Amino acid sequence: MPAKSEKQRRLMGAALSYKRGENKHPSQEVKHVADSMTETQLEDMAKKPIAAKKRK
Repeated sequence: MPAKSEKQRRLMGAALSYKRGENKHPSQEVKHVADSMTETQLEDMAKKPIAAKKRK
């Protein structure tokens, strides 16, 4: 399930990078999100939703 907003997507991306060890100085919010979700869940939330094609 992709994130509902750009801000939420960025938070999930930051939590994912912290969980993988790439982010050394995360905020408390990022730590909390990373600890409460699995890496797979974070990946699903951080990915951009596929835009629907416009019909003419």
